[in-house]
Amino acid sequence: MSEAKCEHPERLKGKKPGESMDKLVNRLRALADENRLKIMVLLLEKDYCVGALSKNLGISKAAVSQHMKILRENGIVKGEKRGYFTHYEVQKHQIKGISEELEEISRREFKKDRLVHSCQKNGDCHEAKSGKEGKGNKGESI
Repeated sequence: MSEAKCEHPERLKGKKPGESMDKLVNRLRALADENRLKIMVLLLEKDYCVGALSKNLGISKAAVSQHMKILRENGIVKGEKRGYFTHYEVQKHQIKGISEELEEISRREFKKDRLVHSCQKNGDCHEAKSGKEGKGNKGESI
């Protein structure tokens, strides 16, 4: 019987298991602040510099700069120098990537004390194991 390859995003991208999860957690933390979320909403409408964001949000330029640093470090926004000012824009592909990773997580099925991947449910993957030995859907040991 031939064994199907696991199609987990971490494996397809050549990343270590957990590396993608760490990146996702950091990006979600970056978005978990009310002001940063407001900044994202504004930047989805058009590009803004720190001064314009500060006026729109009613917070100091220094505070906006700190928020932008966190968003920039997590790849969520990108700054472009235009004369003296840096204008920021949302990296929409990054937001889409976060959404896709959350969707992948939502496809996993939780059973008691172990996590069963959706591909395991179909008999394709044997990567998820709990501390207990069990049988997969097609009778294979997992």
